[in-house]
Amino acid sequence: MTRHIAFKALHNFRDMGGYPTSDGLSVRWGRLYRSDSLGKLSSPEDLAVFRDLGIGTVIDLRYPWEIAAKGRIPVMDGVAYHNLSIEHRPYDQAEIDPDVDPWRYLADRFAEVAEDGVAEIRQVIELIAAADHPVVFHCASGKDRTGLIAALLLTLLDVPEVDIAADFALTELATPHLVADWHAANPGRTLRWPGYGRAPEDVIRHVLADLTAAHGSVRAYATGTLGVNEELIGALRSRLLTA
Repeated sequence: MTRHIAFKALHNFRDMGGYPTSDGLSVRWGRLYRSDSLGKLSSPEDLAVFRDLGIGTVIDLRYPWEIAAKGRIPVMDGVAYHNLSIEHRPYDQAEIDPDVDPWRYLADRFAEVAEDGVAEIRQVIELIAAADHPVVFHCASGKDRTGLIAALLLTLLDVPEVDIAADFALTELATPHLVADWHAANPGRTLRWPGYGRAPEDVIRHVLADLTAAHGSVRAYATGTLGVNEELIGALRSRLLTA
């Protein structure tokens, strides 16, 4: 199966299938996708690739003002669109101080999202668990907000941390494209932070460790703070796992 799905306008569209779980199952291929902004989908070729995936639910994790500025996926028959902005404290990654610990800084922003976006994160999980067709969730670069949701989902599916971290770090393959897109969209500006577009494993490992320190485990954060009950976890596992 193919993890990276090729589009002309997208750089970070990936199938989350194939990861093994601790109880001997694996994540189904072709059921759950993560991506950078689907607002970039416009060409007939890209739209045809998207259609062929059979996706029935799109979850857009961006702010409404991002969507207003950059667009959303075109309206399509049979595709339900949901905007659930999980981040509540915007910041400009291009302006991050080059002298701070970048991966610690990003992990702290993830912690804010995990704290602020409880209602929206739970809704994302509920939508995925209830969907009859393949689902894709995305933010702008498919890196941070998307990366947090992916890590939480894989944790609830009992995928080991080593694979969760590896999945997060696959965005590194898209980093040059993300940097190029930033320069194209910001002529005359200086990209102040040299780590822009990066997604090393250290970031998500910090995030998972922080959630564990604060809540006892990542699963406990989900069941306690998010209010994700065993029935919802069971529905998620039933839909997304296979022997």
